[in-house]
Amino acid sequence: MRPLRTIAVFPTLLTLGNLVCGFFAIVVAARVVKPDEGSWVISDAHNVMISGWLIFLAMVFDGLDGYVARLSRATSDFGAQLDSLCDLVTFGVAPGFLLVKMCPRFVIAHNQTIWVIAALYAACAALRLARFNVETSDEDEHLQFNGLPCPAGAAAIAGFAIMIYTLLNETAFRQEAREVIDVVLQHVLPYFAVLVALLMVSRFPYPHVVNQLFRGQRSFAHVVGVVFALMTVMLLRGYAVPLLCCAFVLYGPVHWAWEKYVRHRRREEPLF
Repeated sequence: MRPLRTIAVFPTLLTLGNLVCGFFAIVVAARVVKPDEGSWVISDAHNVMISGWLIFLAMVFDGLDGYVARLSRATSDFGAQLDSLCDLVTFGVAPGFLLVKMCPRFVIAHNQTIWVIAALYAACAALRLARFNVETSDEDEHLQFNGLPCPAGAAAIAGFAIMIYTLLNETAFRQEAREVIDVVLQHVLPYFAVLVALLMVSRFPYPHVVNQLFRGQRSFAHVVGVVFALMTVMLLRGYAVPLLCCAFVLYGPVHWAWEKYVRHRRREEPLF
């Protein structure tokens, strides 16, 4: 056994920041009390929203730790293993637990099923992270993923947590319309989580959005488009965030089907 002698301090702190955000996302979501009839209380919806934003904050730490490690030439096997352990908590366990708290009506109707779905989600996240560690080398440019990345899957779940709180405080919709949307969301989200879990362990190709949008030099029009897109997301974040995340989740199978059946391009890799 080779003893560990040195550790890169700043990248490690950023990675642990990811873990802390995931831990408190679980703590905040645990404050949500299951209502008798599945109706939301404003304080519970607020806690669900905070838990969702903590997962998004963890994504910032997750993106920065690898970048800082590469910039300071401090990448190591220790950092890679620590990153996967933290990702499992933040992007595997936390979204699964949050899912249960987001769907009180589904919990009342299918109490055991929702916990099975949450456990399945966490298990698929663990499998996805382990496969990524085994198959990824240091020379990889990280421009594409095989399977939905765990942070993207977690963002899709957390985005709806933000949407629930926004919908509850929305004045543009009538009360009856908001209740109908809420009921539909609570009954669809668990099955959507199953789809996300399966896509994480699939081999559908997904682009590395950050690297493809921000790495290297781009045209002036590209920069302007990115700025306007970010401003739109910030202005409509309660609805734009979950919709964009869902679009990214569905991109993999839709793009694969387009390439195979419309453009007639074959892919030799299996889908799972």
